Amino acid sequence: MELPLDYASLRLIWWGLLGVLLIAFALTDGFDLGVGALLPFVAKTDEERRMVINTVGATWEGNQVWFILGGGAIFAAWPFVYAVSFSGFYLAMFLVLSALILRPVAFKYRSKRPDRRWRAFWDWALFVGGFVPALVFGVAVGNVLLGAPFRLDGDLRSFYEGSLLGLFTPFSLLCGLLSVAMLVLHGAAWLGLKAERGPVQARARVFGTIAGVASLVLFVGGGLFVAFGDLGFRIVGLIDPSGMSNPLRTAVVAAPGAWLDNYTAAPWTIAAPMLGLLGTVVALAGLWRRSEPLAFGGSSLGTVGIISTVGLSMFPFILPSSIDPGSSLTVWNASSTHLTLFIMLGVTLVFLPLILLYTAWVYRVLWGRSSSTEFNTNPDLY
Repeated sequence: MELPLDYASLRLIWWGLLGVLLIAFALTDGFDLGVGALLPFVAKTDEERRMVINTVGATWEGNQVWFILGGGAIFAAWPFVYAVSFSGFYLAMFLVLSALILRPVAFKYRSKRPDRRWRAFWDWALFVGGFVPALVFGVAVGNVLLGAPFRLDGDLRSFYEGSLLGLFTPFSLLCGLLSVAMLVLHGAAWLGLKAERGPVQARARVFGTIAGVASLVLFVGGGLFVAFGDLGFRIVGLIDPSGMSNPLRTAVVAAPGAWLDNYTAAPWTIAAPMLGLLGTVVALAGLWRRSEPLAFGGSSLGTVGIISTVGLSMFPFILPSSIDPGSSLTVWNASSTHLTLFIMLGVTLVFLPLILLYTAWVYRVLWGRSSSTEFNTNPDLY
């Protein structure tokens, strides 16, 4: 049976969809993580902390849908990537999931007892549930850019030769701190939109400004590291975008500076890092001018630009190997079958718009500022 879309086009579409899902996760659950990381610092009293928690209390569960969809898309569309990353990065994944599990427990249990120490413990649990995933996600991206220490044998079995501590290199920590700064800025902008006007907003502007400046410095520093550091991979020889999925059929070499190749081959891709910088500057301007929509719009654009910069710089690589470049996984050699990608695309075209419509409806219905005066009258608040 001849399908309406060729294999190469479907692979490219699914690479784009994976990027969309990751960006959607960063834009939605990202401000939840940022708010959690800010909680102990922007809220001083119990009422203020409850108000901050309830700025995300109505939507945080739904925002995690994008995380699940991203993992599902990797599993179904890029099985080689799923197998290598989820097995090799198992301890890092366990660390992230452990931190994320703290969030629902803290949300549900924090206000069950009036004891000050009890509530302080769960407030710091929410901090851990925001800070740790943001840091580890960034560290993971840094390791993807550096190349993961795995290899494939002749039967395409993967062997991971790294360790949890080995993931935390200077460059990957820089990426981790960039991730934290980016999401803290996003969380501060969200508090500007959702928290009642007062001292919490003022503190959020201060910490958001620090995070925004740090984002700019770390993003530029990461760019210099990519340009002049010892990282990058390049495909040599012929590329068959419609060939069979077998990573060992692709000739890859380590090539410092190769992550800049796409900016020469396709100059329009420079728009991604420019958007990352410009969006962050706009967010800072919004914080300084006390324009909540401008700050949140800028932080959203900055997040899109920073994440897109990674994807466009690496294309067509998805997960290169640092110890055996010939085992590197790319858009063209690590996907599911032609028919699988086509069926999944049809399912996605039906259900993704429904998810978007439902999400938009939920935000519209639940929109409004969180107020510290509602706790005695609304039993549904955390």
